[in-house]
Amino acid sequence: MPTMERPWDDGSNTTDEYEKIADAAFELFQKLGVEYYTFHDADMAPYDATLSGYEKNVDHMAGYLKSKQDASNTKLLWSTTNLFSDPRYMNGAMTSPDFHAYARAGASVSKMLEVNTKLGGENFVFWGGREGYQSSINTNVKRELDHAAAFMKMVVDKRDRLGGKFQLLVEPKPKEPMKHQYDYDAATTMGFLNQYGLQNHYKLNIEPNHTTLAGHQFDHDIMLAAQYGMLGSVDANTGDELLGWDTDEFPQDSKWTTMSMLHILGQGGLGSGGLNFDCKVRRESVDLEDIFIAHIGAMDAWALGLKNAARMREQGITINDVKKRYSSWDEGLGAKIEASGGDGVTLEDLRQYVQDNGEPKVVSGKQEMYERNLAQVVYG
Repeated sequence: MPTMERPWDDGSNTTDEYEKIADAAFELFQKLGVEYYTFHDADMAPYDATLSGYEKNVDHMAGYLKSKQDASNTKLLWSTTNLFSDPRYMNGAMTSPDFHAYARAGASVSKMLEVNTKLGGENFVFWGGREGYQSSINTNVKRELDHAAAFMKMVVDKRDRLGGKFQLLVEPKPKEPMKHQYDYDAATTMGFLNQYGLQNHYKLNIEPNHTTLAGHQFDHDIMLAAQYGMLGSVDANTGDELLGWDTDEFPQDSKWTTMSMLHILGQGGLGSGGLNFDCKVRRESVDLEDIFIAHIGAMDAWALGLKNAARMREQGITINDVKKRYSSWDEGLGAKIEASGGDGVTLEDLRQYVQDNGEPKVVSGKQEMYERNLAQVVYG
């Protein structure tokens, strides 16, 4: 699913120009044969510094996009509010120390929740670009996180009052532009949601490019979120690991798409989510055909990853070996701990187990075997 995007708007553009952008976007969607698209509010409507002007422009373009959707087979996967580009959010939006900026962010999100409902969006994403801090010397982290949680509870309330059925998503990112972002990675974000009782209302939108920026490998956050049933959607972008910023490249390596699809299938799919590509090519890719080549290549890489993962599951490749590796937990005291979460088992019980069974053996992790099994599936 491509994302509607446009260069920075200084406020001089008109809705007529944005209608032309929408026309070009839907022509791209039609030629690619994609069924879903996504957008930020700042990409779908002209900029206006005032709330009333913002709402007028967004409402106008929402009506235009509705007509484009109705005339095509393309539906809205998710929309989001850009709460990071405007200077008023330079210190955050949901976590801003300035309540006025916080309130302005709430007004924009409120309007976009209405738009998402009108357009039948299946998800709504929070991209926490500036939800973080630059220096601890002038920051009260707990107050900022408390404020963010309160904001996100208001979002749940608004969605429910609208009668919206769409899934709410949070997209982790470790840095850029803020030095210390609160939604650093999947584990940090899930911890925040659980701390504030939001875990049943939000899932995660994982972008592997952000995962590698956090110092993890491509599929780490997808795996972690999926194993906790918290994976909602995937911004299916990658980056150059030699660079320290978010390059939003189209993935081509079927090894990583295969691993990611293994985790997605293990969760039972993405539900209302999907795979989204940020509609940008490299700076030196200057031909119009490059954007088609990029999308087609990335879609093929993910399709091959899905086929590989399905074959691995059907044939038990690696899956059975992993089960065997943890087989000592399938009976006796280990199974009791897993079933109870540790309730009713003491450290003295663990000591008695060692007393009865002797010292543990050193068991190989068989890393080379697992890597070779994966390579044989992916590369033949």
